[in-house]
Amino acid sequence: MLNISAVIICKDEEKNIEECIKSVIWCDEVIIIDSFSSDKTVSRAENYTDKIFRNEWKGFAEQRKFALTKVKTEWILSIDADERCSNDLKVEIENLQKQNNISSKGFLIPRKSYFLGKWVKNCGWYPDYQLRLFRKDSASVKERLVHEGYIVSGNTDKLKSPILHFTVNSISEFTNKINHYSTLSAIEKNGNKNISFIYLLSKPVFEFIKKFIFQKGFLDGINGLMVSLFHMMTKALTYMKLYELQNKNK
Repeated sequence: MLNISAVIICKDEEKNIEECIKSVIWCDEVIIIDSFSSDKTVSRAENYTDKIFRNEWKGFAEQRKFALTKVKTEWILSIDADERCSNDLKVEIENLQKQNNISSKGFLIPRKSYFLGKWVKNCGWYPDYQLRLFRKDSASVKERLVHEGYIVSGNTDKLKSPILHFTVNSISEFTNKINHYSTLSAIEKNGNKNISFIYLLSKPVFEFIKKFIFQKGFLDGINGLMVSLFHMMTKALTYMKLYELQNKNK
């Protein structure tokens, strides 16, 4: 049998934390890495687990590194507070636990993302495979400000059942999120590319066309349109902030 720890990194997630924990409570242990939440995240998590560790926020990558130091089991299931382990995924992992001599060091899991309660099937949002189940002794953390994550040394395989991702529950919350992520992305890209008038004019428009037309966002109706528009806005903000960084001392 595989011994598995579910690891949840969070901050100010009182609306999500309980449902997230309930979806992985079948694991051998549930470990919470909290960044000193100012709401009821910790008190609600305490109803389900005593493995709660608080660590000052120094970025996504640093939190994931800290999480690795708190896991004692052989395998880790990494899940975010706004995600849920589907029942089908639970069954698939439980069946995997019964196998002997698993050669894979990690498993990529498809992720179904929801925008205002509706599953977005296109726009490049699905299957959106994520490395979320992996051996602790093979794992390390990809050093990035955004789109960081765990990586493993060794071969990986894919599971069929999804993680459910409730990424957008309100427009205002998502607007705040893309403002934050575009800042991190601009910092990460600074020094790699000079932003010209033509680039700033054309790149966000191309990104919208890619999502809405080439990745068939139009098939998701108004939700696909909004996802594509938000993607364009994120790129526009990123490159405007990058331009600002490059020219602030001139």
